[in-house]
Amino acid sequence: MTRETSSHPAQTGRILVGPAGWSYADWHGIVYPARRPRGFHEAAYLAEFFDTIEINTSFYSPLQPRLATQWLGRIAANPRFLFTAKLWQRFTHEEGATAEDAEAVRRGFDVLQGAGRLGAVLLQFPFSFHHTPENLARLERLLKTFRDYALVVEVRHASWAQPEFYKFLHEHGAGICNIDQPLIGRSIQPGARATSARGYVRLHGRRADTWFSDDPELASHERYNYLYSEQELEPWAERIRRVAAHTETTFVVANNHFEGKSIVNALQLIHMLTHAPVKVPETLRHRYAQLETIASEPSAEPTLFPLPPPQA
Repeated sequence: MTRETSSHPAQTGRILVGPAGWSYADWHGIVYPARRPRGFHEAAYLAEFFDTIEINTSFYSPLQPRLATQWLGRIAANPRFLFTAKLWQRFTHEEGATAEDAEAVRRGFDVLQGAGRLGAVLLQFPFSFHHTPENLARLERLLKTFRDYALVVEVRHASWAQPEFYKFLHEHGAGICNIDQPLIGRSIQPGARATSARGYVRLHGRRADTWFSDDPELASHERYNYLYSEQELEPWAERIRRVAAHTETTFVVANNHFEGKSIVNALQLIHMLTHAPVKVPETLRHRYAQLETIASEPSAEPTLFPLPPPQA
């Protein structure tokens, strides 16, 4: 469980693919229909196409139990669906988190966990979080504090890429998040590792020019304005298979969300992993022609551009 996984797995655990978040203003009329029917909710809509969504709001403040209960109702029609959720940034990006803060986090997460719909909790650390004795001790405290959840750790600095760290995660029952990010300086390289029963992959895009920008506009939009090509996704499909061969469940989360690009790439990955046509949101296929070649059904409306040739 602490080694780089083999290239030819004999058996594969289940793989759940989906986007990070669902509430983006720039998705209006691209991912979601411009005219929404009565009772429309973004999570319910996405659960028609995906079996997981990573909750982002829990990173900015504790998830409210009332909202967690509402979201359970939104995705109830998909029996395969599992949420994942990011841990509050007060624990991963700030200092001074208290026991009361931990209890606030638990109140929301426990609603999802009690319903059997919380697949993993992601501890996402920034690039500035380097491998030091102090940071390792801090991480260990967090793993113990939240040990009753299926935890996954995302680190971005290459100082963590060492066997002792992967062994440490395995001993604490925590998974490692394999990430695709702009490779700048000592950025951690893409991997295919599994250190627990939960596999995790996150694709952030490759916008090296805006990745470390302090400009709020660039940070909220252009940082994640990246559409992976099929050629760029294919190595990740192979890595995902390798991770899934050593886990019970592997979550694959596309975070390149600007203008729905994460949805496009998530659908393409599902197609690559299953070798089957996929259900495609009607509005989205009119923005991204490449979806026509993998769609399970013809478009309900004529497209505004010539269709690309079928894939071999």
